[in-house]
Amino acid sequence: MNIETFRAAPVRAESASASPLPEGRPSRAEAEAAVRTLIRWAGDDPDREGLRDTPARVVRAYEEFFAGYAEDPVALLTRSFEETEGYDEMVVLRDIRLESHCEHHMVPIIGRAHVAYLPAGRVVGISKLARVIEAYAKRLQIQEKLTAQIANTIQDVLQPKGVAVVIEAAHQCMTTRGVHKHGVTMVTSRMLGAFRDDPSTRREFLSIIGGQRWQVEG
Repeated sequence: MNIETFRAAPVRAESASASPLPEGRPSRAEAEAAVRTLIRWAGDDPDREGLRDTPARVVRAYEEFFAGYAEDPVALLTRSFEETEGYDEMVVLRDIRLESHCEHHMVPIIGRAHVAYLPAGRVVGISKLARVIEAYAKRLQIQEKLTAQIANTIQDVLQPKGVAVVIEAAHQCMTTRGVHKHGVTMVTSRMLGAFRDDPSTRREFLSIIGGQRWQVEG
């Protein structure tokens, strides 16, 4: 597999800050009523015992699924540390569980993310990197955009020598509907700075996250 095939186009992601909620956001009661409508449209009775509390449960679930709209990924990275004893080697987090939802069908995207950066004098707490991934994943998404948002935000805030993000995920819009193709994984990447310009740096990162799995040119 050639990772270059999956590299995101060199365009900037949209604003890294938390997405503003639209004006006139429906109330919880309105959201629950919408779920009741969908249950009726599906052919069932929202007033039967098993479904009576479902609208409230769905709305609570949506609060978890889409909690990223209330998070500001930039703010998560603003506290960094300069006392690194001159450390300037790669920092890598791999196999970070990722749960998102496809913006086209609103069904789950389940996978894992790998993130790396080359510090330029400052480092950030590793939990903050995971929270940046979570903040963008917990929104309606496409994987290509998600990958670019994560990488661009880390680059813009930390100003490192380079950033690399690879996401591997399965899309239920493809496995549970439509073409019903199971076992398919989509891979996207975003390489910035040294990871884009230096094949050896990119190769080192890909080796760390996947050993011999990735065949890299360069």
